[in-house]
Parts: sequence; structure tokens; C-alpha cells
Amino acid sequence: MNNYYPFVNEPLPYSYDALEPFIDTKTMELHHDRHLQTYIDNLNKLLADHPEAQSMSLERLLMSPEHFPGPLGIQIKNNAGGVFNHRFFFNNLAPVGTTQNTGVLADHLGKVFGSMDEFKKQMSQAGLSVFGSGYAWLVGTMQGRLQIMTTANQDTPLPQNLCPVLNLDVWEHAYYLKHYNERNKYIEDWFQVINWDHANLNYLICLENGFPI
Repeated sequence: MNNYYPFVNEPLPYSYDALEPFIDTKTMELHHDRHLQTYIDNLNKLLADHPEAQSMSLERLLMSPEHFPGPLGIQIKNNAGGVFNHRFFFNNLAPVGTTQNTGVLADHLGKVFGSMDEFKKQMSQAGLSVFGSGYAWLVGTMQGRLQIMTTANQDTPLPQNLCPVLNLDVWEHAYYLKHYNERNKYIEDWFQVINWDHANLNYLICLENGFPI
């Protein structure tokens, strides 16, 4: 993945209609080609005038706010977060039935939450609890423990020393064309297209390295 300036919007790892009927084709087109593209364009414009930041990875930009004080830091955080969060979200989706929830992550979810049903319940509650725009996350701590958290707008778990495993985008543009204001219905459908193989890989990276940098 293109992880350094200049950033590019790489194609989705599946077709726009691959998540039907759970996430509609038009939403995927707009979400990827317009919303993510805007964050990429804005981030490239910001970094074009700051060559000292061009050698920093996307994750490092998000984890080093002290390098960019004042309004510049806020702009970089917001746009780099928009790139990271969207890419992470898209890569953790797959057509229904193409992946299975097995492996280390599945085992640890059962141990931490008691059952997959309980994990789904708590993840859904987290997604519904976000006021306005943001994300619900499944993250690993530096000790490899799993927990659920939320972030507002395009904030990420990285500055909190947490390692992302899975994220649920609850910005309205992620679901409004199909689900209107029924965020709960969208979350139910999101569970049908999770790429568990990729989420398991994310967790293994967390266990091994702490952060996927």
C-alpha cells in the first residue's frame, strides 16, 4: 500500500458491487472515489509545502503531532486520519461468505467477550453511541489485549498506543444512501461483510509488533 507522500488512492480489493446487498454499489463508489480521494488530495497539498514531513509514513504522521503545532497539526491529523481510517475500513470488508472468523482473533474474542454474539452486541452499542461522525474500533493494547473503543470524526487509536484490528465507519456517508438514518440496520449489515481473515492478520501484527508501521 502507498504509505508515503505523495499518497494515491489505490483501487478497492474487490468490485464496487461486491458487498451487495449489504452495502450498496453507489455508496462504495462515492465513499472510495470521492470521500477518500478528498482526504488524499488535501493531505498531499498540505505536505507539498512541508518537505520535512514527506518522508514520514501515514501512521507516523498521526503518531507525531508534536512535529506540527497549531492549525497545520490539526489539518494533518484530520486528513491523515481520513486516509488511514478509510483505507483500514475498506480493507477489512469482503463479499459475504468469502472469509471465516477463525484463528487467533476468533479465539481471543471468545475469551474476552464470552461469545461472538456478545462481541457483536458490544461493538454495535459502540457504533450506535458515536454522536455525530466517527468510528467504533476493535483494538489491541501493547499487551495484546482486545478492547472496543470509539473515536470522533477522523481521529485514530494510534496516538493512544492502541493497535487497530477492525473499524466500523459510522459517518453518515457510509450508509445513508441505503439505510437512511437507520444506523442500527447498517451495523447489522456490516457484520455480514467483515473480512475476518484480514482482521485476524491485523491482530497477529499487533501481537508481533505492537503497531503496523
